[in-house]
Amino acid sequence: MTLDPIQHPLLAGSQHGFFTRQGGASSGVFEGLNCGYGSSDQKDIVQINRARVAKAMGVSLDQLAGVHQIHSAEVAAIESVTTQAPKADGMVTATKGVALGILTADCQPVLFADVQAGVIGAAHAGWKGALHGVLGATVKKMEQLGARREKIAAVIGPTISQRNYEVGPEFRDQFIAADPSFARFFLQGHEDRFQFDLPAFGLHQLKSLGLEKIAWSGHCTYADPGRFFSYRRSVHLKEADYGRLIAAISL
Repeated sequence: MTLDPIQHPLLAGSQHGFFTRQGGASSGVFEGLNCGYGSSDQKDIVQINRARVAKAMGVSLDQLAGVHQIHSAEVAAIESVTTQAPKADGMVTATKGVALGILTADCQPVLFADVQAGVIGAAHAGWKGALHGVLGATVKKMEQLGARREKIAAVIGPTISQRNYEVGPEFRDQFIAADPSFARFFLQGHEDRFQFDLPAFGLHQLKSLGLEKIAWSGHCTYADPGRFFSYRRSVHLKEADYGRLIAAISL
């Protein structure tokens, strides 16, 4: 089975893809293109999967950069790929031949590009990183490399949709404490539960940053098990572990 990366016209001029689980070598609960070394999948199989992604991106495996994701607002500037991945949830680079790869399994993968300036970025924006400002921090770091905010395009890839993202009142309270207007991203669910709209929140933040070219791919990771890994779905199914999707971009 061949790889099935999702692309978006706003990122035209860059090499990019929100890769699905199609086309990988993993099996079992990881069946497909599991790219997460942090999973309990066989490391050599994960490496095969990542090598397939790198080839699709037109780079060598050792030029596919990653970060040790910690659900933060930390962003790393990548000049060259090292064996020790920095602890961060965003990456930016102006180095041609380097691909930035972000891992997700319900959280938002966000790819950024100012093609004219030759600057790209990638962010892992789960609810915590998004609330703490990882998207804004990525844009600021891109500007430090010469990007212009009004020229930056940003696309949110496959993520969990509001229909499938049930949270408790304490979750909602954290958002309301940050900004009461954030209540609009929650719908009342069963009893004291709420449904949180993560991609709408991400789009709101991108728009608030002054970005004019923004979009969500429209894909829900939870709702499509044949195409996407999902942490939440794996919990509901009581599976032992789950695969990680990769979103990558290069110039």
